[in-house]
Amino acid sequence: MDSASAPAPGGRRRRGEVTVATIARLAGVSPPTVSKVLNGRSGIAVETRDRVEALLREHGYRRGEQHGGAAATPSVEVAFYGLESHLAMEILRGVEQVVRDRGLAVGFTDLQGPAPGGRRTADRLLARRPTGVIAVNSAFRARQYEQLAAGGVPMVVLDPTGEPMHPIPSVGATNWSGGIAATRHLLDLGHRRVGVITGPMEYLCARARLEACRGALDAAGAPLDPALVRHGRFDFDDGVLLGRQLLSLKHPPTAILCGDDLQALGVYEAARLLGVRIPDDVSVVGFDDIEVTRWCGPPMTTVRQPFAEMGATAARMVLQLAVGEPVEPARVELATRLVVRASTAPPSS
Repeated sequence: MDSASAPAPGGRRRRGEVTVATIARLAGVSPPTVSKVLNGRSGIAVETRDRVEALLREHGYRRGEQHGGAAATPSVEVAFYGLESHLAMEILRGVEQVVRDRGLAVGFTDLQGPAPGGRRTADRLLARRPTGVIAVNSAFRARQYEQLAAGGVPMVVLDPTGEPMHPIPSVGATNWSGGIAATRHLLDLGHRRVGVITGPMEYLCARARLEACRGALDAAGAPLDPALVRHGRFDFDDGVLLGRQLLSLKHPPTAILCGDDLQALGVYEAARLLGVRIPDDVSVVGFDDIEVTRWCGPPMTTVRQPFAEMGATAARMVLQLAVGEPVEPARVELATRLVVRASTAPPSS
């Protein structure tokens, strides 16, 4: 969309820009019905909603003046799938650093679990009437994206769990490079029997980290032993369970590369329960560099993801989209970095 069709400063609409009244006339409904669709409200027949949303997309509707009477607080909404996430504060901090300079607020929504009143995911976001949406670890379906697009709300995905749909810009990290760096660190220390605990294989990041480890080991002439690979969730409990499995093998690994820091902390606990010393008996590497990794005993070697910078980048992208500017490139990957601490050492003789 060119600048002539973007909302003018102050929420006014430029000449020729489509209005709610225009969409209502084309759809054969009242302007309040169009406003209900735009704001994710219930009480509209599915066929009517689909017709209005199709027209909104077709005519490139963008939000200008507020709809439905009450003024909305300009904000960028950050939608999480589970706010217990240990990464949420860093991401929100990065978003806030960008949007506060534009006079906007930051809102957040937890989309995990059943929605109040059975409301659809996109309806919950539309009801908050944001300037834009940043979806973290998003599993958004095409239909949900189309709903937001029809409502004139741009979206950027941060750290997508799957391959982002083509129209949706996204921000991620160099998971492959991080996995390579972690594995080469273990190889340089002399490890050849490396165990791996991955995240869910439907996650892009989990697949990238596993394949990076496999590739680095193959290149070093020490192929990854399938018996030393475990698949789990990105959480502490699976780290304990799967760590115990690996450490209880007749020939356990001399090092374990984990899908994230929570899994690695679980391996710490598994080692404690089994009387295995870190790093004397087994080296452990995490992924993310959450704050507690520098406080645990011993401090953890891990791969740092720049979550605050990822949040800031996503915020800049969604604000560009909000004023009708294209985002290039549509997929941004920020660099990871290996942080070496005391949980890794040469293997015991």
